Amino acid sequence: MALQEIGADAQGNGGKIGGATIQLLDLDDATAAKGAWDAAKEAENANQALNDPDVMVYLGTFNSGAAKVSIPILCKANLGMVSPANTYPGLTKKIEGAVEANEPDVYYDGCKRNYTRVVPSDEIQGAAAANWAKQLGATKAYVLDDTELYGHGLGVVFAGTAPKVGLQLVGGPEGIDSKASDYRALAQKVRQSGADVVFYGGITQNNAGKLWQDLRATLGNDVKLMGPDGIYEQAFLDAGGPAAEGAYITFGGVPPSKLSGSGAAWYTKYKSTFNAEPEAYAGYGYEAMKVALAAIQSAGRKDRATIRDAIFSTKNFNGVLGTWSFTDTGDTTLTNMSGRQVKNGAFDDANAVTLAAP
Repeated sequence: MALQEIGADAQGNGGKIGGATIQLLDLDDATAAKGAWDAAKEAENANQALNDPDVMVYLGTFNSGAAKVSIPILCKANLGMVSPANTYPGLTKKIEGAVEANEPDVYYDGCKRNYTRVVPSDEIQGAAAANWAKQLGATKAYVLDDTELYGHGLGVVFAGTAPKVGLQLVGGPEGIDSKASDYRALAQKVRQSGADVVFYGGITQNNAGKLWQDLRATLGNDVKLMGPDGIYEQAFLDAGGPAAEGAYITFGGVPPSKLSGSGAAWYTKYKSTFNAEPEAYAGYGYEAMKVALAAIQSAGRKDRATIRDAIFSTKNFNGVLGTWSFTDTGDTTLTNMSGRQVKNGAFDDANAVTLAAP
């Protein structure tokens, strides 16, 4: 949509801005064999971009673990990155419980920072989720995660926040085997702990649907099941089936239907253009592209370092997400969070609530 607004065709090619002709190259970092993002494939994509002298901006990644792979590769080439969806805090700032030593400096060894994101990071979302669980009446929490950068980071923050808001931590953070055929033994362990809320930090593709089915079958409907924006997608509803009903989902931002101002106009245009509801990160993907285009126009020349610096200089950007700026770490100044339940087999965004970290 953003590219078509500057005259591109349906494939995103041929648009013009700042004297530059824009071409979109879509690189999938998933493999059919894995069914999810793959580190080797992400490295291959980053190196393809690196070795193409026409590539000036790298939009992505979607998964935080993939960014850990590509940031060091692209940083050394001064190639600016704009992610619509990475929320693991350690990519840009020092945090308690970091996955890698010396985060975030380890990703920018010997080069100037090149990475930005238009979505708030998980030290806010994980804390807001724990706070929300307490507000929903939970007293004892069990924390699971998929062991990836994003999911484990969320689990650590939720677990660390729980006692601060009056939630007793009775299990976890505990990593699950994403290839397991079932989670019945784990579900029994959770039941014996007396937990009345289970928080899963992770993505749909790491067997969240099966996890939900086994937890629901063992725990019944009295125990609340909560997850982050890594499962805020149709694929989770499909995988979980009836077991997904009633799930509580946090999102490190605002759902498309709740955007205001130019965001509301974008939402209406999206629905009329594609005859479908936009997924959670669609607006963030649009915003990321708009930021990239503005940086290309501002730079005024085909030079990676100049465009990277223009991206970092984004201030008071008036976009579909609101008015915001990048900080010196490449983070957005936006802090809006939201939560919703799965009702009647769909995300009940119409009744989404605003969440805040304690």
